[in-house]
Amino acid sequence: MATVRPFKAWHPSPEKVQQISSPPYDVISVAEAREAAEGNPTSFLHIIRPEIDLPEGTPFNDDSVYQKGAENLRKFIEEGYLKQEQAPSLYIYQLKWNEKTQTGIFGCVSVADYDDEVILKHELTRPAKENDRTRHILEQQAQAEPVMLTCRDQDDISDMMAGYCRKHEPLFDFTAPDGIIHRLWKVDEPEAFEQAFAELNHLYIADGHHRCKAASRAAHQLRKQHGNTTGDEAFNYFPAVIFPMSQMNILAYNRIIFDVPDDFMAKLKQKFTVRDDVDPAPSQKGNVCIYTDGKWLQIELPEGKNPSAVERLDVYRLHHSILEPMLGIEDPRRDENIAFVGGIRGTEELEKRVDSGEADLAISMYPTAIEELVQVSDEGLLMPPKSTWFEPKLRSGLLVHTF
Repeated sequence: MATVRPFKAWHPSPEKVQQISSPPYDVISVAEAREAAEGNPTSFLHIIRPEIDLPEGTPFNDDSVYQKGAENLRKFIEEGYLKQEQAPSLYIYQLKWNEKTQTGIFGCVSVADYDDEVILKHELTRPAKENDRTRHILEQQAQAEPVMLTCRDQDDISDMMAGYCRKHEPLFDFTAPDGIIHRLWKVDEPEAFEQAFAELNHLYIADGHHRCKAASRAAHQLRKQHGNTTGDEAFNYFPAVIFPMSQMNILAYNRIIFDVPDDFMAKLKQKFTVRDDVDPAPSQKGNVCIYTDGKWLQIELPEGKNPSAVERLDVYRLHHSILEPMLGIEDPRRDENIAFVGGIRGTEELEKRVDSGEADLAISMYPTAIEELVQVSDEGLLMPPKSTWFEPKLRSGLLVHTF
C-alpha cells in the first residue's frame, strides 16, 4: 500500500506566488538562475540555487552554498515571504500546457515506501548529485522541491479531484513566464484521498530520482542522530505530486556528439539503411534522426531477439548499435563526448549546436512512452541515462515541507 500524507506546508501568498515561484533547480543553470532572479530578492531560486548569491565560480558543493541556501530559507520565513498552514493538508495541483491538462495530488510520501520499493525507480542516481541534494535537505531542515510521481489511473481518485476542483476556488491560479498555467487547491479534509492511495501497490518515480534518494539518505542520517524514533517524524516523508499515467507527457531526450571520426558516416551507411530528406524528428518508435553537414538522415535501430523491457527502448538500442560500438561511448553518464538536450528545446537547438561547430552530430529521438517506464520499473530494471524528459515541469516554491 502507498502512503500519501498531509503536511503543514509553507507557501507564498496568492498575491506573491508568481513573483516567488521558480523553475526547479535541475532545469536551470547557475547563469540562467542568476539572470532570472536579478532584481527579485524573493525568487525561490535564492533557496534552490543559492550559488547566485555567492561569487561567480563558487563550486556547487562548497560549504558556503549549503549555508547560504539555509540562510535564505530562514530569511523567507522571517520576512513573511512564506507562511505555514495551521493544520496538515493535501493539495490538488493542476498544470495546463499546450491545451493539455494534468491534475494530481500534492502531499508527502514515505521514505519507507521508497526504501521498500513501493515507490519504484527506473534509473540510477549519481553519488555527487545525491550528496548535493542530501546536504541541502539537512542544512535547510526542509525539502524545498517536490518530486514528480505517477500511478496507474484510478477513477475514484480522478473523480474526487475533479469534483473538489469544481466546488472550490483554487489557492493559486497563475501563468508562469513560460506560459504554463499552475493551479493549486487546498484539501482540508484529505482522508478520502489518503484511503484511496492506500489501495495502490506502487507509485512510480517520473522526475526526481536524486531528490528521492537524498530524502532517504537524509532520513537515515537523522534517525541515527535522534536515536529513538517512531517513523512518524516529518523527516521520514518528502513532498511529491502524483499524476495519473494517462496524463503524463514525455518529450524526446536528444543527444549531441562533439567529436565524430571522419569515416563515421561512411561506416554508418554500410551498417544501416540511411534515408535522407526526412523530418528532423522520427515518426515512430525504433527510428532515430541524425543531423550532420546541414541535413537530416533517418535510420532504423536494430532490435535483438526476445528483448527485455529495457532492451526494447530506443535509447538502449541506440547505445548498443551506434554509440558504444561505433563512437566508443561506453558510459554516457561520464563520457565527455556526449551531451543531452531536452526535447522542450526542439530540434532547432540540435541544428544550432551542430551548425555553430560546437558538435559534429546531433541525434533526434522518439519519445519514451510512459507505459515503457512503468514496465521497466515493474520488472525491477533500470533505464539508460537520460531516457525521459517530462514536460511541463513542477513549479518550485509553491509548497515547502520542513521538519
